[in-house]
Amino acid sequence: MEFDLVFNELSVQNIDSNVEIARQWMSDFIETIRAFTAQGVKVSIRSNEYFYTIMLAPNYSISQWCKEANEKERRFIKNLATKTPLSQDLLNPKIQDIENNAGLSDAYHQGKSAIGLGVAYLLDTVAISFISDQSWDLSCLELDLIQLNDNDEIINQAVEIRHASRNIHIQDHSEWIQERIRTGVNDGEDIWERRKELFPSLEFCENVSKQIQSLYYGTPMLRQVEKKLFELENYCKSWKDGAFDLDLLPSKATPESESRLKDLEEKLTFKCPDGKKRIFSLHLRMTGAGAWRLHFSSELGICPELGTGKIIIGYIGKKIQ
Repeated sequence: MEFDLVFNELSVQNIDSNVEIARQWMSDFIETIRAFTAQGVKVSIRSNEYFYTIMLAPNYSISQWCKEANEKERRFIKNLATKTPLSQDLLNPKIQDIENNAGLSDAYHQGKSAIGLGVAYLLDTVAISFISDQSWDLSCLELDLIQLNDNDEIINQAVEIRHASRNIHIQDHSEWIQERIRTGVNDGEDIWERRKELFPSLEFCENVSKQIQSLYYGTPMLRQVEKKLFELENYCKSWKDGAFDLDLLPSKATPESESRLKDLEEKLTFKCPDGKKRIFSLHLRMTGAGAWRLHFSSELGICPELGTGKIIIGYIGKKIQ
């Protein structure tokens, strides 16, 4: 399985280092990536600027480091897949907004614009830094995400992202990495074919089949849909009694407004696997991927056979109008 690590450009801003310090940064950087690949994954680095032109010290770039590094380290970096710009092979307008400072989506860390960290959050992956400051010696970082919602209102969201600048940080992510390896999917067809294996607590309306299978690798929605489905699946596993509780979901879920239910009742009604037609008011928004929604129903409640909850997925796609 391949993981895209996203380079944090803030770790080389306003640097006050020399060549010797830069060499140590590179050694730590290599050891961090090796700790990642030791988990059984292939790694590539996404960066906002060409990786080899990144400056480590005044007049000292990664390219210049390569010319004098020992053969083992130089070969490791040369064999490392890099992707520039950050949005390469990704059709995600939110990533392009952050990358181009378009103003529709912005990410900040401690008050500073954080392009790489914002993209790492949207891709649900790990940000990687040079350990140029103590603030980067952490396995998780806080991020302020600012976006425009469907009503052109500014939404501020405080989030946490996975991060690494030393090999020991990978230990904090090892469980997540192994879970991604186990459950990782290639595209929408893979999700659909493995739905009973990956999401035993979820049932899918027939119309969802085409919606999921249309998500090919690199589309902005693929990882978001995967993430939301796992959030619902994990909730069901712990839902053993009582009514469904929206507040226990990691992502914000809301019902449709009374006016939308009245105007769009027919469009919000889907035939379920048990043959019944239900109105799917509850929905999750897709962060950083445009006006997409995942509509679901908790009407089935606790399944006697499983002893845990069941949820029906009714619709995945653009906001129903």
